[in-house]
Amino acid sequence: MTESPLDNFRLQALYCNALGSPFTASVCTLLAERLPPETRFGRRILNWPGNATHDALALRAAGGLHALSRSGRCPALTAVYPPAAVSDEALWSGIEAALSGHDEFLADYLSSAPQTNEVSRSNAVLGGCLTIAEETGLPLDLYEIGSSAGLNLGFDGYAYELGEARWGRPDARVRIVSSWEGPMPPLTAPLFVRNRQACDLNPLDPSSPDDRERLLSYVWADQLERKQRLEAALAEAAKRGFVAEKADAAEWVERQLSVPGEAGVTRVLFHTIVWQYLPQDTRRRIEAVVAKAGAAATKTAPFAWLRAEPDEVPGSAGIRLTLWPSGEEKLLGRMDFHGRSSHWNERAKS
Repeated sequence: MTESPLDNFRLQALYCNALGSPFTASVCTLLAERLPPETRFGRRILNWPGNATHDALALRAAGGLHALSRSGRCPALTAVYPPAAVSDEALWSGIEAALSGHDEFLADYLSSAPQTNEVSRSNAVLGGCLTIAEETGLPLDLYEIGSSAGLNLGFDGYAYELGEARWGRPDARVRIVSSWEGPMPPLTAPLFVRNRQACDLNPLDPSSPDDRERLLSYVWADQLERKQRLEAALAEAAKRGFVAEKADAAEWVERQLSVPGEAGVTRVLFHTIVWQYLPQDTRRRIEAVVAKAGAAATKTAPFAWLRAEPDEVPGSAGIRLTLWPSGEEKLLGRMDFHGRSSHWNERAKS
């Protein structure tokens, strides 16, 4: 039986509840149960041409409603959004008002894929890059795909509380707090990032008010701590001038890695919760370039592929590192999809 696009809303509600957002879970559930087909917003969802789950359709819809509530242009909707605590009936009344007065805005918001740029995923980037730095003893050149506003590019400028351990400047404006199980990554390894480059199909500029609002709209409305962390990271990225290049991931990786590695530096290709959204052909092309770059790597010019992506283990992402010239792949650990918790392996397994 063919799945309905609304099945994605029901599934997303389960994910939202599991990740600590009962409000967004209610939004998704109500839309699945009561979506009015006579609205343009409703028709676009019900007749969605692609795979609703792959396209994160429910999060597109929730993002549009959150953006409208934040704008203040629909007072009835704003009134039922956090910090207000309301019943499902009151929430639906606000959503109905939004659909009645702002149908075109909400329908158009569905055209863009969500870009969460979850800053707490930087704990996986930090752990992976510390491991690379310890093993190679060299500065790093970073290349990130699916970078959005480039917030995880600045991972080494944040303060971290990893269980009982601390890393980074105590006065950093961005603070990453993650519950931690297992041993720590090598927190004392000397880490120096020489260069940072990134790409995204739709890069967002952290210094642009419109782009900041779009990113904030995809933060689940009842998760105030995530919102505050994102605002701080956007301010830091704007200050440091991080902007991702607009490019197809495969084309960009092919261009960046076609040049031989420079002696005395480790090139690091990394991404977090991106792989599942890339077309199969794009993934194959990237894998081919990675294999070629790995084969050309030397001890004085290593190459690393670091990724934190969903795998066969439900509910978490595997943090994997392949480091050449040896080509050994290690499962460094696991994290939840928002980076709130991590488990580091005692001895990474190939």
